[in-house]
Amino acid sequence: MPWDTQDYPNSWVNFDDVLRKKAIEMANAMLGEGYDQNQAIPIATSQAKRWYTRATKDELDTMRDKSDQDLRATDRNASTRAYLLDKAVHVLPDLNTWTVKTAGAEQAANCYKLKSDAIERGKEIAKNKETFLTIHRQDGTIQDVVSY
Repeated sequence: MPWDTQDYPNSWVNFDDVLRKKAIEMANAMLGEGYDQNQAIPIATSQAKRWYTRATKDELDTMRDKSDQDLRATDRNASTRAYLLDKAVHVLPDLNTWTVKTAGAEQAANCYKLKSDAIERGKEIAKNKETFLTIHRQDGTIQDVVSY
């Protein structure tokens, strides 16, 4: 179920209203793509903060004017999805290896025996793309999200 200004993660309670709306919009887009809430929340938080510091007055005003219906509809908004999801880089467990995979890619960019090697490669890719690196644990849960 998508979030709105009446129902959103507790970690966004102290956000400015515009920043919170942007985080909601981004997280809803990720949920619409099949991301787990535990993945969407930290990524959307970091991306929204980055957007907020760079947004123009017009962009801030546009976001301020968005209704809950607009925010809930973003999981179907292709332009928001492309902005968020085409960039995210993940280090994921895969049987006895660790893979480095860009969100939405059909296959991994690289596979490594050691997690540390996969993290190093993931950092390189994320830095080049100026995006996020999401590092997962062996059980698939998120260990860390780093913004570059």
